[in-house]
Amino acid sequence: MMLLLFIPIGITVHLAEKIGKILENEVPIGEVLIYFYDFTIYFAHLLFPLFLFLSVIWFTSKLANNTEVIAFLSSGVSFSRFLRPYLIGATVVAILSILLGLFLAPKASEGFNDFTYKYLKKGKTAFEDTDQNVFRQINDNDMIYVSSFDVANKNGSNFTLEHFEKNKLKYKITANNIRYIEEDTTYRLTNYVKRTIGDNEDVLEIEQTKDTLFAFDVDDLIPVIYAAETKMYGDLKQFIEKEEARGSSNVGRFKLVLYRKWSLPVSVYILTIIAVAVSSIKRRGGMGVNLAVGICIAMVFVFFDKIFGVMAEQSDFSPLIAVWFPNVIFGILAIFLLRNAKR
Repeated sequence: MMLLLFIPIGITVHLAEKIGKILENEVPIGEVLIYFYDFTIYFAHLLFPLFLFLSVIWFTSKLANNTEVIAFLSSGVSFSRFLRPYLIGATVVAILSILLGLFLAPKASEGFNDFTYKYLKKGKTAFEDTDQNVFRQINDNDMIYVSSFDVANKNGSNFTLEHFEKNKLKYKITANNIRYIEEDTTYRLTNYVKRTIGDNEDVLEIEQTKDTLFAFDVDDLIPVIYAAETKMYGDLKQFIEKEEARGSSNVGRFKLVLYRKWSLPVSVYILTIIAVAVSSIKRRGGMGVNLAVGICIAMVFVFFDKIFGVMAEQSDFSPLIAVWFPNVIFGILAIFLLRNAKR
């Protein structure tokens, strides 16, 4: 219900903010409707724990204000038994969050971000690297280098490919220019030179222009910033392994996406327990005080999550610690508040 109440407000505010660019770019109405469908799933997944937290606080505060919690406990029901339906509900919500994170959110994220960079952020690149000095390990044997690469035109300069076998250089390909031919998925090399390393002498192959195939494509060479968000769990793990081998500077960001798929269901339980512990006590200020306390705790949780997420993306800070540290801290807080609520 909280989602149904707040998502239309979010859509209205977002549409009011972006309507100028949508009209300016003459976006078809069909694409706009699909975009806001993806927007709904994307932000529902993003704000899932907060809406759950506020829902539990609102519902439990109503019980407390009507003296229902006191009636439960006075009749001999233990606080643990009182908490059981909340944990059952949290389990249902956690399962939904797993399904949302593993299957629905990746597809919605792809549509949301594609539309954003196509129509709303024109002139801004969605690719993770700058267009200078691309150096990658493509597989176990091949290393490539391009001094500059234009993603829009699929064109690069000063291309080099080195092929190794058993840690020995077998051949090296250089070209002044490399261009991806989308029609037949080949690469066109200008001023092509291939040096094959021999036991006694090297063999040179020189051509003015050469069309050839390589074991990589443009998307693999420079993946988009939001590539990790658009992949299913198995594909995401393989993607991270490839990016680690290639020396990508954004592996930390990709691992954050991977670990959050499992940390979110755990945070559902933690926030549920905190919400029940905070709001099950009848206070003089009524529901307003409980909501104020709950919102403050929720904002601190989001603050911790964002701070540690940025640290993992921008430095060598462990993404695993960045994702799970807020859950550990608030898990300890949940235990403390729960013991206090029982008393």
